[in-house]
Amino acid sequence: MRALKRLRSRARAWLVLPLSLAALWAPALAQSPEQIRLRDQEMAQCPLAEVPTWGDGRDRPALASPLRLRYAHAGAPAWFTAEQVMQALQSAASSWSRCGVPSEVRRLQASDELPTGAVFVHWSAAASRGNFGLADLGQRSLALNPAMFTLLRQRNPKHPAGETLQMVVSHEMGHFFGLMAHSRRCIDVTSYYTDGKGGQCQAADPGLLKAFGEYRATLPTACDIERCRRANAQAR
Repeated sequence: MRALKRLRSRARAWLVLPLSLAALWAPALAQSPEQIRLRDQEMAQCPLAEVPTWGDGRDRPALASPLRLRYAHAGAPAWFTAEQVMQALQSAASSWSRCGVPSEVRRLQASDELPTGAVFVHWSAAASRGNFGLADLGQRSLALNPAMFTLLRQRNPKHPAGETLQMVVSHEMGHFFGLMAHSRRCIDVTSYYTDGKGGQCQAADPGLLKAFGEYRATLPTACDIERCRRANAQAR
């Protein structure tokens, strides 16, 4: 089952990562070189004049430029080192910045003050509200859920949790870069697989969806970056 959830608050913009819950149970799958090539090709190309979305938001300029993110490691699952999480954050920020919005990721030590205007990246089951990750633009908070990653490790210990971490970070960070609507392209890191009403995401080859435990990219695709460019064009 691929379940989605999007929470809204009048005071805050809750933007929730619609991870495939199948990852909690799905066995590791082996893909052929051709299947991997086709998926990589779909990530790298954006031939569409208009990238389809679910229409659940309206893209806008990034929250700030440069976008500054500060990471606190307290509360992280024991199997994720601070260096590993920082690498995921830096990879996501560097990739998103290809759309023209500079970014900076640094780690917060216990004695450090959060700079004014910075996005606070932290581990909190409460702040992520039962999801793997949650972006709260109003509070400038990107919360990661240690409980969900623990559940993933318990239910499916062979699943590459580092890839899920990268996908969560990349997806949630995209909201701070201005992508408010969720993509209907299955491959995009900003995608929803379904709309919860029977609508399905789009893939160049729908047959490939069954070949991958998680089809969604772990970093922004060419279409993610194109949407980010368009959203931020008016701010330049």
